[in-house]
Amino acid sequence: MIGIWIGIITGIIILLMVSLSRVYRTPITPHTNTPGKYDIDFQEIHFPTQNARKLYGWWIPDRKARMERLPTIILIHGWSRNVERMLPYIRNLHGRGYNLLAFDARHHGSSDQDTFSSMLKFAEDITAAVDFISQKESVDPDLIGVLGLSIGGAGTIYAAAHDDRIKAAVTVGAFAHPAEVMKLEFSRRHFPYLPFIWLFFKYMEFRIGAKFDEIAPVNNISIVKAHILLIHGQNDQTVPVEQGEHLYAVSNLDKTEFWLQPNRGHSDCHRETGFWDRIDNFFKTAF
Repeated sequence: MIGIWIGIITGIIILLMVSLSRVYRTPITPHTNTPGKYDIDFQEIHFPTQNARKLYGWWIPDRKARMERLPTIILIHGWSRNVERMLPYIRNLHGRGYNLLAFDARHHGSSDQDTFSSMLKFAEDITAAVDFISQKESVDPDLIGVLGLSIGGAGTIYAAAHDDRIKAAVTVGAFAHPAEVMKLEFSRRHFPYLPFIWLFFKYMEFRIGAKFDEIAPVNNISIVKAHILLIHGQNDQTVPVEQGEHLYAVSNLDKTEFWLQPNRGHSDCHRETGFWDRIDNFFKTAF
């Protein structure tokens, strides 16, 4: 009888673990538009990252790049998106004196798949992008910045904490701790924390190869040497604004700015009046 109950409980746990995994399954959708939509010249590129994988991206040198080495900004999308998500950023930052590199993270868009996606892999891919552009003659290796959205922003903080080549970082809707955001998502779906979510977190840490506390942006931002601009919408329902406020509270306040946008959510901060000038001024000041 005990064996039957153990089997039933085990089966329930397995089914719930599968359900939890599906919540964070990454839909892989290639882009349909390119910078050519806005008559912006670009090059399709592929460059290596961890685990012998290749990343797909767009290299968009500034018009002055043939004459001098210029600052370069790496653009990285959020969860389940692709390089096309960065088109508004490309359109509005192009022509301001920066080279731009936008790319698909692993397991997204046209980049190689790699079993699963994670914030740590986003960070590794950002480092791979820094490696790639550092070899280009048109890039000033001392003037490299990153702009990341959501999990791409969280990965940006982790990457900047471990790569001093990144001199400036902008995040939009970045989370402070992955477990806190996932707990919120699971609570909305009425999954009980014990034992199911707890077990799922342990399973994810095993797959990632690191504890959530070790890679959490909130536990890494204080060692970032780069200048940081944290942007967060007050009405963000995906990553609550308290996450951005927590990041700012534990950051190096001498080098960190926090821009709270009262009327914005998770994906529309770039529509705020003065957004592009604020981004431009931040990077120019940081560089």
